[in-house]
Amino acid sequence: MNQQEDLKQLLQKVADGSLKPETALHQIKNLGFEPIEEFAKIDHHRHRRNGFPEVIWGEGKTPEQIIKIMQAMQRQNQELQQPLPVMATRIEESVFTQLQTAIPQLNYYSIAKIAALVPEYLMLQKSGLISIITAGTSDIPVAEEAAVTAELSGFQVKRLWDVGVAGIHRLLSNLQYVQEADVLIVVAGMEGALPSIVGGLAQCPVIAVPTSIGYGASFNGLSALLTMLNSCASGIGVMNIDNGFGAAILAGKILKTANKINHKQK
Repeated sequence: MNQQEDLKQLLQKVADGSLKPETALHQIKNLGFEPIEEFAKIDHHRHRRNGFPEVIWGEGKTPEQIIKIMQAMQRQNQELQQPLPVMATRIEESVFTQLQTAIPQLNYYSIAKIAALVPEYLMLQKSGLISIITAGTSDIPVAEEAAVTAELSGFQVKRLWDVGVAGIHRLLSNLQYVQEADVLIVVAGMEGALPSIVGGLAQCPVIAVPTSIGYGASFNGLSALLTMLNSCASGIGVMNIDNGFGAAILAGKILKTANKINHKQK
């Protein structure tokens, strides 16, 4: 949807009385983006272009900055009656405590380190199953970042933790996770071999996520990243180190594209 169509919708809402002129004026002033003091410019239309709202990267921002950004995004959703999540990643528990003081309804996913305002009914309810697999227990925080992001995007998620190559029978005894999935996200540190194994068993797309877990020669995830890039299993996409969020967004785009193609063929 382009700006002309957005403007037409706003004017139509004013005409039918569902939107106050003052609210419409505020929306028109911030049609491209909304500046928040001197430190942020919120892209309110990202969900229209990319299918998911702009997400706040928590690291490096003060709690006060995060609060102001989240409140502005929440206000926009309420004014336009958009049931969209407002989400911030990489939020430590101590920071969340400060955020919740100003935004009491804020949810916290402690393992994923995600804080989010979740509408009662998410706008994005899409078909498709995303299964997420970890090599080890230490990889779970990155995997949970992917899982929570996928769930807030409206997708069904299945989790299978701690089935790495050191005990490959753990994966092989749970092959239904591989066979049932529409997209697989495989999260691994150390040498990062698990996505290659899963890629050799799966018909669906496999998204590999290296983590910064491992001893010194793992170079904070670089070893796992290179292993995944050099996988002999074909058709594996590789994310950056510890980027569970990006993996979930990519998985969602794959499923939405597949649904779009299927709809056109009917």
